[in-house]
Amino acid sequence: GAAYVEKPIFLPKGEQKTAEYLKINPRGKVPALDVDGKILTENTAILTYLATTFPAKKLMPADPFEQARAISTMAWFSNIVHPAYTHYMRPERFSPDAAAQPGVKETGKKTFWTHLQEIDTLLAGNDWMMGKEFSVVDCYALVFYGWGVRAELPVKELANYTAFKDRMLKRPAVNKVLVSEDSVLLKQ
Repeated sequence: GAAYVEKPIFLPKGEQKTAEYLKINPRGKVPALDVDGKILTENTAILTYLATTFPAKKLMPADPFEQARAISTMAWFSNIVHPAYTHYMRPERFSPDAAAQPGVKETGKKTFWTHLQEIDTLLAGNDWMMGKEFSVVDCYALVFYGWGVRAELPVKELANYTAFKDRMLKRPAVNKVLVSEDSVLLKQ
């Protein structure tokens, strides 16, 4: 419910590499959050910041161990799941050899699918990634479901993950973001 100004950066057009954006994040990566002129980058940090800034929204588990587990899950998303998809979508980043790129792409897709299956397992018996309560971890997890749709993976076979996606789509704030992104999740 907090007010914000969305400024989309179109990666396919390379907008993250423009001089204007590099002033925001010299690494040329998204997302970036501007808080009163101070810039915060990396999903895990941004989501943790939002959860702690709005404690009344209970976007992070209250128990310190569960908080750490939530951050651990987001770090796994950031360090393992996301890069697997990047190997699939941008194999040229991982091999300058054009002949090797199809192998990089295929391995990335298979690895990403394995991670989606693990997310499905983590959701077994739970409404949300961290159990019975919605958290910022769920926002990050939804991204990968959409990427699975884009990669034409059989994500609908993942019953727990698909039910989770359906619960997420019922949240007004989630729908607001998905509409602004013209998400594939709204076109199924």
